[in-house]
Parts: sequence; structure tokens; C-alpha cells
Amino acid sequence: MSEMTRWIDLEGAVNARDLGGLPTRDGGRTRHGRIFRSDNLQGLTPGDVSLLVDELNLRHVVDLRSTPEVRLEGPGPLTRVPEVSHHHLTLFAEGGRHTDVDADVIDADRVLPWAERVLDEELRVTGFYYGYLRDRPDAVVAALRAMALNDGASVVHCAAGKDRTGVLSAMALEIAGATRAAIVEDYLVTGERLERVLKRLRGSATYRDDLDARPADYHLPKAGNIEQFFGVLDDRFGGVLGWLGRHGWTDADTETMRARLRD
Repeated sequence: MSEMTRWIDLEGAVNARDLGGLPTRDGGRTRHGRIFRSDNLQGLTPGDVSLLVDELNLRHVVDLRSTPEVRLEGPGPLTRVPEVSHHHLTLFAEGGRHTDVDADVIDADRVLPWAERVLDEELRVTGFYYGYLRDRPDAVVAALRAMALNDGASVVHCAAGKDRTGVLSAMALEIAGATRAAIVEDYLVTGERLERVLKRLRGSATYRDDLDARPADYHLPKAGNIEQFFGVLDDRFGGVLGWLGRHGWTDADTETMRARLRD
């Protein structure tokens, strides 16, 4: 199946797609209509909501944005739909009342998925994607469990739908048995719509200054980022499932995710 058939065309989001149709290690394909990934859902139109809820049977939204992002941008129109459950699970360690770092002040840089972090030595070695797992293992496990709930489709999203969403989507696909090549390819597909993603985010004061301060190619998804993420988990824990097993993930959880994403 071609990449283009995986896109979900919405007026209020530009990086929404289905995790179905990807090749698996045993020669199968991941299943369509079960788990979607997206950029920010704040701007969805009534038509978008109807498409997602009524036609695609969306029942769970996994929102990976930080608490400041939700406060500044708003929770989004799907929160007003009674059939849809929301799971707000930030991947940042939120130490202050307002921010996702220890400083108890509003720090715009710290609400952003691509903001430069204060890198300690471990993150210099492992990359900042591993920081999500190190800082918020509880949220990672809870997000994956919510994505696998079986009473309808789910969508996982952040702001651009690239970094935080990319990591959780990659983990879900790895659990389901997708090939590494397919997972990396799915991660890179965001680049096809990056210009539209950035244009949309520049329309918000929450993100504009950070975007304008960096060259456009800074935001491009790079295969090495997600490959390094997998490499760290492979080397340290024997893979994604090894890491998850240390944080409460069970064989039953694995079977649930596989049942959601496999033919």
C-alpha cells in the first residue's frame, strides 16, 4: 500500500496518518483504522471531528503535549465530544507549577518538543529521545496502553507530530512486529509535510519565536535520531520490550497491542 493512502486529510491538522499498512517481520502488515498519529488537534473543524469520530470511530486521544502547551493552546475540540476519552500524558518531567522543568516560572522554550534541553552526560550519549523514557516512564507505559485500548480507534499526538509522537508510534510499531526499516520510514514521512506543519505552528505565539530562531532544516526528521533511540534500548535493555518490562509492561499488554495493530 502506498504512503499516500495512509494520510488522513483534515482541515485543522496536517500531519495525521494511519499506522496501518506497514510491513511486519513475519511478512504481514499492520492493521488500518486502529492507531493514528498526528500533529496538534487544537484546530480541528466540525467536519474533522465528524470524520474522526463518526467515520473512523475515534474513541481515544493520547495527548503528549506538556501541561504548559495545553494551558496555552487549549485542550482542543475533541474534549467536547462525549464519546472520546482523553489521556494527557506529558513526556517531560514537570517540576514546577507552570513548566516542565524545575524552574517555577513560565519558560516558553520548555513547552516545545524540539527545544534544546540542558543535556546531562547521559543524554549526550543516548540522545534526547531516550530522555522521554528516562524522565517519564510512567507516561510512556500509560500512553502505549491507552493507544492499544480496543473500544475504537486511538490517536497519539503532540505539537508537530514528529518527536514525542514519533517515539511512541515507533514503540507501538516495534511491539506489533513492524520491520525496523518500516518504522524508520514512517518516522521520516513527517518530512513530506514539514513545511505545512511549521507554517501552522508559526500561527501560534506558543511556538513562533522558537521556530523563527532556527533554520528550517533543523526540524527535519532524521533517520539517525530514531535509529539511535532503538540502538540505546537494544544495547541497554535488549530492545523496546526489555525496557517496557522493567516498567510494569506485561505479556498481556504486548498481546493487546499486537491484537490492535496486526491483521
